[in-house]
Amino acid sequence: MKPKILVIDDEQSILDTIGILLRSEGFETHLMQNGRDALDRLREVRPDVVLTDIRMPAMSGLDILEAVRGSDPEVPVILMTAQASLQSAVKAVNQGAFYYLQKPFANDDLVALCRRAAETRRLSTENTALKKEIRRRELGDAERPVGRSRIFLDVLKLAETVAPTDSTLLITGESGTGKEILARYIHRLSDRAGGPFVSINCGALPENLLESELFGHVKGSFTGAVRDKEGLMTVAGGGTFLLDEVAEMSPALQVKFLRALQEREIVPVGATEPVRIDVRIIAATNRDLEQEIRRGAFRSDLYYRLNVITLHLPALRERMEDIPLLAEHFLRAMEQDRAGANGKGVQALHLSEAALDALGRYDWPGNVRELENALERAAVLSTSEEISTEALPSRITDPVPAPLVSERVPLNPTLEVIERAYILWVLDAEGGNKARAADVLGIDPSTLYRKLNRYGMAES
Repeated sequence: MKPKILVIDDEQSILDTIGILLRSEGFETHLMQNGRDALDRLREVRPDVVLTDIRMPAMSGLDILEAVRGSDPEVPVILMTAQASLQSAVKAVNQGAFYYLQKPFANDDLVALCRRAAETRRLSTENTALKKEIRRRELGDAERPVGRSRIFLDVLKLAETVAPTDSTLLITGESGTGKEILARYIHRLSDRAGGPFVSINCGALPENLLESELFGHVKGSFTGAVRDKEGLMTVAGGGTFLLDEVAEMSPALQVKFLRALQEREIVPVGATEPVRIDVRIIAATNRDLEQEIRRGAFRSDLYYRLNVITLHLPALRERMEDIPLLAEHFLRAMEQDRAGANGKGVQALHLSEAALDALGRYDWPGNVRELENALERAAVLSTSEEISTEALPSRITDPVPAPLVSERVPLNPTLEVIERAYILWVLDAEGGNKARAADVLGIDPSTLYRKLNRYGMAES
């Protein structure tokens, strides 16, 4: 592939000359006359090399250098100027410039320099890919999330692609689908794997305590604050911070967290000076954030800031072919735990055909977590190495369908009550077939499953 080079200069004649020269030498050139427009173009083109004049009216070459370094530090930036000085050259190199070129320059010198920069970029990209593959292989199958269904492997492939970057991620999916497991896997594949992985569940703490846990506090800022305390976002410095159940944040705290995302700094409770943070943010939620925005419960600006790259984990009922593999994984893990506790080998557990068939017919409202818990219970109750249906919970072997429409709608219903009743009515009309009901409702089956789970109707 041709190396892509973004050329920025406020003089159109110079742009045209450089463009013709580099295109004739095999480069894919993108020419911009304005520095601010070039930054927008930067995200679209993703160039291998940036060649920019240093003295321009709207934005200087040093400003562009800083922006490029912040976006992708591995992109070589070559600065050009007709007014070179030792001081400005040293400043440019200290800020990370690949080379400092004085006008006028020979065409051969420019071409040779651009080729060297493009080769440096290629080697850097290959090195990053190699490190990622080595790290993935070092983790091995034991560390990799379990699954072989196409819908799950697509999510895993995207996770492995974005892991080496510092991009903010949003992981969505129902409770029990393994959002934290995926977040930890991404951390272990990232360049921050040597740093800490820190997580917090926003729904597990009241607002004032959650703010203190996130940002820290200073002594005396509230009753009980007897000493300074670092926030978890500071503790996670150099690593990854998982904000689980982010939709449970109060609107006031959402504003403060948005500022932390934008400015990469936090203000501890009771403090006046901000503290810089260096952490990769991963947010997770089991809610539909777009619906939460419409309800006024979640800020749209925070959603768009978090929603840089979204990874949606499918529900277990959407990847039923993974159940045998998951069951085998959990049973082997239980054997290892027991062997370690007893200091000796234990019996090799396996599921009977009838038990495996029962697992494949159940709807799994609690997803992978429910499957693990059911197998742990079965392993404890089983009297032999073969786990029969009798050891499984009765809700799995003998599910009792709940009535689809079992309550009257109140006189002045809320929109949620109306939606719930309408979903139940459509499901009743379609004989309980969720796929056909989703078509009638005009929504994806996964969206219907999330709504059923939210309204406590997943087993209906």
